[in-house]
Amino acid sequence: AAAGAEGPVEGGPPDHSYSLSSGTTSEELLRKLNEQRDIIALLEVKMKEMKGSIRRLRLAEAQLREEIREKDRLLHAASAGTRKRHGL
Repeated sequence: AAAGAEGPVEGGPPDHSYSLSSGTTSEELLRKLNEQRDIIALLEVKMKEMKGSIRRLRLAEAQLREEIREKDRLLHAASAGTRKRHGL
């Protein structure tokens, strides 16, 4: 038997937390679909925000690594100069 526009959907999967009950109306299906679309839209916004955060973190990491390299060079140069002055 075909379900009417507002009638229940029959022959669906067994009830699970992720499935719909066999008595779901098309109105309920549409509401659930719209809820899922809203969730997806929010997730897309969050993903864009996270990508921006990751980009900023990578830039900060690169800057910190460069600062560490520069400080290592200075320490190495200072250490080499001290050894030369003391005849090591």
